[in-house]
Order: sequence, then C-alpha cells, then structure tokens
Amino acid sequence: MNERKFIFLLIILLEFIILIQCSIDVNKNKETVQKLFGENKEINEVTISNENNNNNNNKNNNNLAIKCHNGIFIGKKSKDNVISYKGIPYAKPPIGELRWKEPILAEESNKTFEAYYFGKSPIQTEFPSELGSYYPQMIVFFHGGSYGWGGTSDPLYDGNNLIKKYHDVILITVEYREGLLGFIDFTSVPGGEDYKTSGNLGLLDCICALEWIQKNISNFGGDPTTITIMGESAGGGIVSLLPIITKSLKREGLFKRMIGQSGSINLTYSKKECQKLTELLLEKTNKSDMKGLLSLTEKELIEINKEISEYNNFPERDGILLPEDLYETYETGQVTQGIDLLVGSNKDEVRYWIKEMEYEVKFFKGQFTYEHAFPILYENDLKKLNKNKEDQERVKLFINSMNDKKIWKITEFYNEIIFRLPMIKQAEFHSKHGGHAFVYQWNYSGEDEILGACHGIELSSIFNNLSITTYTGNRTNQKLANEVQDMWINFARQGNPSTSQNQWGEYDIHERNVMILDETFKQEKNLKEDQRILLEPLLKYYMNGCYRQLSMNVPQIYKIGAQLIGTLFIFIFGIVGIIYSIFYMKNQYRRIKNETII
Repeated sequence: MNERKFIFLLIILLEFIILIQCSIDVNKNKETVQKLFGENKEINEVTISNENNNNNNNKNNNNLAIKCHNGIFIGKKSKDNVISYKGIPYAKPPIGELRWKEPILAEESNKTFEAYYFGKSPIQTEFPSELGSYYPQMIVFFHGGSYGWGGTSDPLYDGNNLIKKYHDVILITVEYREGLLGFIDFTSVPGGEDYKTSGNLGLLDCICALEWIQKNISNFGGDPTTITIMGESAGGGIVSLLPIITKSLKREGLFKRMIGQSGSINLTYSKKECQKLTELLLEKTNKSDMKGLLSLTEKELIEINKEISEYNNFPERDGILLPEDLYETYETGQVTQGIDLLVGSNKDEVRYWIKEMEYEVKFFKGQFTYEHAFPILYENDLKKLNKNKEDQERVKLFINSMNDKKIWKITEFYNEIIFRLPMIKQAEFHSKHGGHAFVYQWNYSGEDEILGACHGIELSSIFNNLSITTYTGNRTNQKLANEVQDMWINFARQGNPSTSQNQWGEYDIHERNVMILDETFKQEKNLKEDQRILLEPLLKYYMNGCYRQLSMNVPQIYKIGAQLIGTLFIFIFGIVGIIYSIFYMKNQYRRIKNETII
C-alpha cells in the first residue's frame, strides 16, 4: 500500500470517530435554541385590550406600547416587573433580491405589532434582522455560536434576572445573519462581483441594529450617546471588529463602550480560509453561479446549512471591510479612540471543546476524542512556522516550559494564542493612545474538573441565570456572580468596573493590571508575563482554531493509524483466540466423553 492510500484510509477512520463524537448533543443544543422562538403578529386596538388582560396582567396595554420609526411595538411585563420587547425588526428581511446583500434599515411604519417573542434564529430562517429588548434598561449584547449558530432566544441570555436588579439599564440582544447567510465569500463565483461584502454580512447586520438603536432608543428611555456593546465568543469577536468597520464606513459614534468576553480580532479568516465553505455550497447544491444560488428556496438553504454548518466561516479579512492586518489597525489607536474597553478570557477556554466533542457520549468520552484530534490542529498550525526557525523555537520553549501531559500543554498553548493574548494586545494598543482599558481572567471553574474554567462558563453568572448549568454543572457561586454583575454594570454606566469591594486598575504597558475573577478577587500585574513575551510574536499567524482545511499528513495521524491498526490486530487475535478456545474446549469435552463411555 502506497503512502497516499495509507493516509486516505487513516483519514476515513479518524473522520468516522470524530463524526460519531460530534454529531449528537451539539446538534441537539442548536435545535433547542432554534425552537425557542415565536411569531409576533400585527395587532389592532381591540386585540391590544384583550392581549393586555390575558398576557401582561396590566390594565392598560397601551402603557406597554413604544413608538419606533418602523412601528408601534407592544411589550410584556414579567412577574418581576421587567418589561420586555422581543423580536423587533431592525432591517428589511434579507430575502429574495436582498439575499446575501448588505442590510437595509427597516422602513417607516405606523402599524402596531406584538413584541412578545424572540425572532427566529438565522439558521432556522431567512428573517434574522430582529432584536430583543428589556425595558427599562444601555447594553447591546451579541451572542456567540462560532458565527454559525446560536440566537437571542437561548435561555442563557435571558435578561429578566439581570434587569430586575438594575432598573436603570437597557439590555438589547441582537440577531445577525450566521453561517451560509452571514459569512460566505462569493468573489470566486460567477456573478459574485455584486456581493463583495458577503463575507461579513453578519457584522453589517450588527451595525444596522446599532443604527436602529440610535434612531429609537430614546423612546425606551435610553441615552444613545452612552451605549455599551458587549459580546461573548463570536459576539466578543464582533465587539472587537465593530470599531474597525464603523471607522472604515465612517459610521463612528454608534457606541461609547465595549465589553469583549472570550473573543477578539483573532477570530477571523483569511480569504483563502473562507473558500472551503463556498466550494461546499456549490458542490452540495450543484450550482455554478450566483443566479443558481439565488434560485434556491429557503427550505433548501436551511437543509444545506444544517448539512455543512460545521464548516461555517468566521468574519473575513477581505480587504474591503476588514484589512488583512487587524493588529496593525488597532495599533494606530484611531479605531477605538474615545471608546472605553473591557476585555478578558477564561483560564481554561479550550477545554470547552472536550464537552463539544461529546464528553458523556456512550461510544467514547469527549476527552478521548479531544486528546487524539486536537494535536492534529496543533501540528497543522506548526506547519505555518516552517519558514521561521525563531518562531518554531518559541513554540518549543513554551511547550517544554510546562510539566504536564502533552495534550494539556497544547491546550494551554491555544488558551494563550487563540484567546488571551489577542485580547491583551487589543488592550495594550488601546491604552498606548490614552484609552481606558480593563482586563480580566475568569478562574472560577465548574463542577467538572477536566473542563475547568472553560469557554462560556461565565455567562450564567453575568446574566444572573445560575440555574442554567450547561457549563458550570452544580458548582456555582452567587456571591461571585453578584460582584461581577456590579462590575459589568458599573463599566456600562461610567466606564470603570470598580466596585466598593474591589478597585480595578486600568491595563497599560507599565502596570498590566489583570483582575482575577474567582472565589476571591485579586488584581495581578504582568500575569503570565513570560508566556506573553514568548508567544506574542506568533499573533501574526492568526491561529484561530480553523479545522476545516487540515492536512492529514501530520505525525498525529500516523500515530492514530498505528493505534487503530494495533487495536484492530489485538481485536482480531482476541476473536481468533476465543474461537480457538471454543473449539479446543469442545474437542476436550468430546474426548472426555468418549473415554468415559469406553
């Protein structure tokens, strides 16, 4: 068997294992979020009165009516006296001729609509241009989901428990186009010249939402000059990228402050990395140009998106909306001028993917798959350094500096290079030009010691939804949650997260203050300084965790192949041994029986 055939067989075996591991709960979680939506209907004055008595426990539903430029929206009041407005459209539905086009602000209207239900998730429908708002409330939140799934209807982001504590805060959660609808490059497709910004439509949706907010938020009692944008994971990436895009489009002034949790400018793709999704779409649809793609029905798009959603793109460094070198853009200090910045990451970010790989699946534990699959990504990323011996040495020194199993060394490498260091660099560039920057690290771990303080674990604490234990298990801390909520709200109010209990110093190149969020709070200077100095030069490679175009010609594949072949031989020999033993025992029985008869 030649080398090429051998590698091909190993790829099949490996993909079979990974597909078994990654195809159950992950899809189940996505489907759960998709189902948590409703349909807001146009209503009349008679209906308003009836809905008031049935749904809102309020004598005059007109008290919950808010006039916006695109209609009158009727909200709901919860038992905690939190008034919510959900599923308000901020843009024209991007369907028909508007599919894969830049968003257009919703048209003027005097019609009256329900605002009772969150809008559909973009991977469920082509009507994602909606937002959910809690009133009275100034924070605009962008959800995560790897730019391919997720939605405002996720119970983890429910704002009721947060807003009932802070009555002067406006919380708005925004839907944006994801996956095939929001981040796909058509420049190589015939007819694609009219879709030059299709690789970043989801980001443009977020800008459109902010423009809607600027136009209407005063009707909710909000101040459009003090808006804080906030996001986690992909949402943190959006928050980090919006200052760049708003500057390039000359749309500055849409927000005053930004909170980026576990997401940065590093979570982006090059044009080359974005091509795989385009190729897959053309292949699966058997289309060859934009005319053919536009002929696809909504139902067909939904099914195709489900099929290839694991190949979704990150925002594209397209040279139009986003430059190739995002760090250089941040370094100028111009894009974040006049904006206050709060960013941070979790101590064990990457261990989240142990759970994502089915930590409790009956076939293999997620840790088993993680330990075998993650080194493939690592060895592919090392190939990017082939022409730079100095950078190769940096990685080697980092790995050798830790006394642990290799998989946990690799994990820490990605905690640094994907999450912590890019955010640190953003804060450093911002502070160099006189900007106010605050940095944190979340250290409080959940019940599962292997997952530790993984990606997303802080969300239930920040939204005061500790009953949602997706990442925490049964290990939660209300005291920690209360203090962190105060910090985030204080930052949104005044640009400083300090509380009466904890003074939080700004991050700059001299102090490098980092607030450690744990059972006890403490501020550290120069956190993991040696690691930062060693790995910072590698940020230029944009190691973003992209696993869609991995080469299988790496040592880990051969290692897995040898293990699989060895296991297969042991299995075969075991079966042969069992069969031999059965025949041997059967012959022995016959011999003893014959001797007894004689």
